[in-house]
Amino acid sequence: MNVKEKLMIVYKKLLKTYGEQGWWPILSNEHSEYNTLFKHKEKTLNEKFEISIGAILTQNTAWRNVEKAVINLKSNGLLVPEEVLSVDIKKLAELIRPAGYFNIKAKKIKEFTRFFLSHKEDFKKNTLSREELLSVWGVGLETADSILLYALNKPFFVVDAYTKRLFYRLGFFSSERINYEDAQDFFHKNLSRDYKLFNEYHALIVEHAKQHCRKKPYCEGCVLLGLCRFKKD
Repeated sequence: MNVKEKLMIVYKKLLKTYGEQGWWPILSNEHSEYNTLFKHKEKTLNEKFEISIGAILTQNTAWRNVEKAVINLKSNGLLVPEEVLSVDIKKLAELIRPAGYFNIKAKKIKEFTRFFLSHKEDFKKNTLSREELLSVWGVGLETADSILLYALNKPFFVVDAYTKRLFYRLGFFSSERINYEDAQDFFHKNLSRDYKLFNEYHALIVEHAKQHCRKKPYCEGCVLLGLCRFKKD
C-alpha cells in the first residue's frame, strides 16, 4: 500500500467516525450560535472577513477561546471591517481578551482590516494570492493558508500542531518538529489538490486530536489505533 492510499484510509476512518465537520464555523445572526455546516458554499464578503479574523485570533490558543472573542466582537458590531477600523484599539483588545495575546492580536486585526478593505475585490472574487496575504504584518503561513482554504476555497493544506503530532505518531513524519513547508508539501504531493478534501481533512484532524491524539494520548476508542506506532499496550 502506498502513501497516498494510506492517507485516504486515515481520512475515511476519521470521516466515518466524526462525520462532516463543515469548517470554518461562522456565527449565525443570533450571535451565540455557530453555523458549522457550510457544505463548502461560497461565502459572503462579511463571512470571509469573519473567517480571516478568526484565523488571526486562533494563533496560539484553542478554538473555544476564539469563540468567546468572536462573540464579543459580534455583540459589539465589530465583525464589519469598517467598524473594526474605527474602533479604539484598547476596546478592541479588551473584547478579544479571551483569545489571549490580546494587545498584539488587536494590532494584527487592525493591520489586516486595512489590507482587507484595500483588497475587497480580490476577496470577493477569490483572486487574492498567498504572497499578498503573507505580506501583511501578523499573518504567517498557517494563518494565510487558513484564510485561503476556509474563506477563499483555495487548495492549501493547513498544517498546525495537531497535524504534526498526529502524522508523526502515525509514522508519516520523522519528527513532530517538521517545518511547516515540508509538512504541507507532503500533503500536496500525496492528496488531490481539492479544497473540499483539504478543508474536511484538516477539520477532522483537529477533532481527532482534541478527542484522542492529545499531548498525552487517550487511546481508548481511537479509530486509528491499528495504524499508530505510539499506541499504548
